[in-house]
Amino acid sequence: MEKLKTLLIANRGEIAVRITRTAKALGIHTISIYSAADAASSHVTAADEAVLLSGNDSSVYTDGENIIAIAKQKGVDAIIPGYGFLSENAEFARQVADAGIAWVGPSPEAIEAFGVKHVARDLAEKAGVPIVPGTKGLVESAEDAVRASEKLGFPVMLKATGGGGGMGLVTCYNVDEVRSGFDKVQSRGKTLFKNSGLFIERYYAASRHIEVQVFGNGQGSAIHFGERECSIQRRHQKVIEECPSPFVEKHSGLREKLGNAAVSLAESIKYGSAGTVEYLVDDESGDYFFLEMNTRLQVEHGITELCYDVDLVELMLQQADAQLNGQGGLKADLLKQMQPSSPKGSAIEARVYAENPLRDFAPSPGLLQSVSWPEQQNDRIRIDTWVFTGATITPNYDPLIAKVMFHGPSRNEAVEGMQALLSSSKICGPPTNLDFLEEIIRDDRFKAGNTLTNFLDTFDFRPAAIDVISAGAY
Repeated sequence: MEKLKTLLIANRGEIAVRITRTAKALGIHTISIYSAADAASSHVTAADEAVLLSGNDSSVYTDGENIIAIAKQKGVDAIIPGYGFLSENAEFARQVADAGIAWVGPSPEAIEAFGVKHVARDLAEKAGVPIVPGTKGLVESAEDAVRASEKLGFPVMLKATGGGGGMGLVTCYNVDEVRSGFDKVQSRGKTLFKNSGLFIERYYAASRHIEVQVFGNGQGSAIHFGERECSIQRRHQKVIEECPSPFVEKHSGLREKLGNAAVSLAESIKYGSAGTVEYLVDDESGDYFFLEMNTRLQVEHGITELCYDVDLVELMLQQADAQLNGQGGLKADLLKQMQPSSPKGSAIEARVYAENPLRDFAPSPGLLQSVSWPEQQNDRIRIDTWVFTGATITPNYDPLIAKVMFHGPSRNEAVEGMQALLSSSKICGPPTNLDFLEEIIRDDRFKAGNTLTNFLDTFDFRPAAIDVISAGAY
């Protein structure tokens, strides 16, 4: 790095640890931030410096004004947000740049445009990317929603235009559900995203959620690193991801179509840094439709790194360094040379959470009395985590414990390896979803690659455990 010498990581947990690892390997001085509740967290000890924030709840990690003040005090060259918190906050990205600090991510304008879903649909359509049949712009009333839904044909999905993370979505199968769902989505949008606008799309029950990893230089050049299969979801939240998609592998030419469309969209707005274009893919026809673009590093980026032998965080830091150098971004010819031809092997990721499957996956905070992972060897096993024996899961933050990944030369070997990896991972303390994940990997439909977005609706999980409702007496 020529100019990027000091980096502030505006995040916590496993992603902060993962970013620190790459930054330190590049010789960059790292500064972490932490709440009092996170004082013993691995991301604090992993960094070269750590700054205590005032407060315990998640709001301390979204206090952009305070984070920028710390960055100025420490003389940092750049701020990287990871995912969640401020990662897709256009105003924060703008304030960072105005403070003379490099923002490790896409431009505020790109974040803004793709943060409003009906605007993102228009951008995709202009770039020639197929979009899900739906309304043009926002729907203003429940009766307008009914008319639009009848025209599209049921089922439909009402979507909050400012929504994200699976929130602000309601599936409707008739006009009564549209009428009741309209107020619900408007209300949630206003409460959660300060935007009550909504639009309507046709809902495809037999579909897959497939996304493409892109990287742009901010000057009109972009490449892609293949696709990820993210169809296994609970409440629209990803549970298990794969790279490459077994569905795409069986459909000749589909990877090229998905990738080219994603690159076309990124180049059309001169996208800079890492981003992900998400598609809905019809399981019967193979037709694909743009869903949204995530203007940040994805949680599941690690499996792409395993299959394409790339460090996406390093690329993001190189892009920021080039901007600090006054080059605007990575050189187009250098970027295009990085375009890979095909994935090497197959990788699977499972998200391990401190949550109780027996209680509708309620978060389960508490002390981790013992944490044991298999040895990471031969570059096949990768575990991105922040926990250790003695760590405490607090109710203040997302209960993600770890992302466990297995990379094999074939999908069958990756499935077998992931099964063994999950069964040999041991966590004692509050309940986790480890058994739930292992059962999914053992499922015949998963082994065959038959994983639609409604997979978990018919998944019969029978844990080999009992749930203690209350302590007894004798």
